[in-house]
Amino acid sequence: MRAARVAVHLPVARDQRPDAWRHLYPSWRPSGAWPSLLTTPALLFGPDARFGKRLQPGYAVRIMLTALRAFAGTWFAKVLFILLIASFGAWGIADMLRSMGTDTAVARVDGQTVEFTEAQDAARRELQRLVRITEGRLQPDARVRTAVAQQAVESLVNDRVLSREIGRMHVAVPDAAAREYVFGIPAFQGTDGRFSRIQFDSFLSGNGLTEGQFLELLRRDLARQQIVNAVRAGAAAPSFLAERLLAWQREQRSVRLVELRVADAPEPEAPTDAQLERFHENNADRFSAPEYRQVALGLLNAAILTPQMQVTDAELEEAYAAHRARFETPEKREIQQALFQDEAAARAFAATWRANNEGAAAAAEAAHGIFSDLGEVERSGLPVPELATTAFSLADNAVSDPVQTPFGWHVLRAHITQAAETRSLDQVRDELRTEVASEKAADEALRRTNAVQDGLAGGESVEETSRAHNLQYVAVELDAQGKGRDGRDVALPIPSTARAALLREIFGTERGAAPHLAEGDYGFAAIEVKEVTPAALRPLAEVRDAVLRAYVQDARRRHQEGRAAALIAATRAGKSLEEAAREADIPVEEQGPFPREAGATNPIPREYLGPIFELRMNEVTMIPSPVAFAVVQLTGVTHPAVQPPAAPAEGEEAPADPLATIKRETDTAIAEDIEAQFMAAIRARADVRINQRLLNQLAAE
Repeated sequence: MRAARVAVHLPVARDQRPDAWRHLYPSWRPSGAWPSLLTTPALLFGPDARFGKRLQPGYAVRIMLTALRAFAGTWFAKVLFILLIASFGAWGIADMLRSMGTDTAVARVDGQTVEFTEAQDAARRELQRLVRITEGRLQPDARVRTAVAQQAVESLVNDRVLSREIGRMHVAVPDAAAREYVFGIPAFQGTDGRFSRIQFDSFLSGNGLTEGQFLELLRRDLARQQIVNAVRAGAAAPSFLAERLLAWQREQRSVRLVELRVADAPEPEAPTDAQLERFHENNADRFSAPEYRQVALGLLNAAILTPQMQVTDAELEEAYAAHRARFETPEKREIQQALFQDEAAARAFAATWRANNEGAAAAAEAAHGIFSDLGEVERSGLPVPELATTAFSLADNAVSDPVQTPFGWHVLRAHITQAAETRSLDQVRDELRTEVASEKAADEALRRTNAVQDGLAGGESVEETSRAHNLQYVAVELDAQGKGRDGRDVALPIPSTARAALLREIFGTERGAAPHLAEGDYGFAAIEVKEVTPAALRPLAEVRDAVLRAYVQDARRRHQEGRAAALIAATRAGKSLEEAAREADIPVEEQGPFPREAGATNPIPREYLGPIFELRMNEVTMIPSPVAFAVVQLTGVTHPAVQPPAAPAEGEEAPADPLATIKRETDTAIAEDIEAQFMAAIRARADVRINQRLLNQLAAE
């Protein structure tokens, strides 16, 4: 039986389903149960072939379109389409939308932004400054970087806050004030002490600034100075405060001192085995072996590879050509110049100068010119090309004809102080060979690391990888300090400055972790932790001598501490310190007066000074130190009179007035406090917002 065609108009309502569908669905559902759109294709084209075979060509397609159109009109379909559109939008353009809205400001002050890059540059400069002033001793760890990042952002925020206050108060800097300030900057003055346009232009050129940009920066800085100086202007410490501070600083004290040195204590009785075992267990941290790790290292760095690198003559010639400027010593000349606004005056002065070099400065001024000594300069040190060409083409000690520039007419005199020199390739061959070999070694190290990573990922041990790729293989056992079981430093073929970083990497590796490649100051290191020996209390038999020495030392300390405590108890019971010490047969010393600062001339150990200068008159206290216990009693406090400095002898520098010095330091401290309070007040009025996420990111870099 063939299915008859049925004409259908669209859209199809539920009560208008074609009878032909009854042939597709033998078990016809009630009118309210609409067949699932998802099952229709399976019924038409699935394994139930009898339905597809009974359809005439094109009939199934028309049925599908009819079903789709009908389904599209339902609320369920509309909700589904909305969800589909939303999901595609989220997947396809969400990242783009998020990136368009990403905030790159690490802080905002009333709408003014502090961009991340600006804060990054400020933090980098501050970190470099700290490293420089500590001569490399500062280790920029996470805490230091966080503190530097916060300080950099705070400084930039305060700058914005102060700029806002300047605008609110309408503070302005007149052109005349800016010009006068520029003329007074020593760096812009010639040897005659007057403003030198050439040195000013050289400064601008060296810092990549135009004159307008520099003056704008200067105006902003001068405006800030007006505000800050006005705030700090009234800061002055009262005279009595400076006098009290100086008196505190110069205060001297006298004490009665009983010192019980640990080394003077009597030898204790020999401990029993039980006492020694108990002392050993109670002080496990003193007698425990640290964690040791047996580690295999495959080291790869430029220092290891450089001796293996072959450098050809062609490579040397290429490197020499690329770095030729390094081997060229530029010519240097001492330049003097006279600047005139009139060509005729300049020519007349040039003739006079050639005839007589004496009194050139006076002659230039008499001719209404400006004479200046530019000192020793290179060609690049003269920012005006016309002047550079003329000055460096003159014969030694010759005077030029007038040269016109935008500043006027210049007459120059040049004296050659250093001739130009170029070192030949033969002269620098060894130096270049080392550099080229080092560069090739760095490239080779980087190339090999890819193969090393592949080998480790493929299951090779560090020893196998080192053999395959010619790494320097080392197998060692050490603790976190880099020491072996004998207490000596384990030799590692890396710079001593890189040991700490490599040890951190070794002991930061999880126990049982697969071999991995690490990079640091040591270069590249393939690391495989073979065995871990946990920290454990050493057997008493192994450390018996050390335990016995510690027991004896501890007993001596306890003995002397007990004697000191007995003296304290006796003084509290009403005895004087001398009487209590005499009964205990302990000598008493009288010391002082002495200052609060430790030094070669101060008889009191540094550890005692702090507690002594906190005592009240006649108070007695015990002060422990690593080598002794001291019982001290304050017996006197003196304040030396402040004498005015004596008049200096002829030709000698006047000595500093201590009272004036401390007054000046106190004034500065008060001014800084007032400025800090002012900044806090104007910041509280501003809308300051910190992007903590970006601040954390800045600190992590």
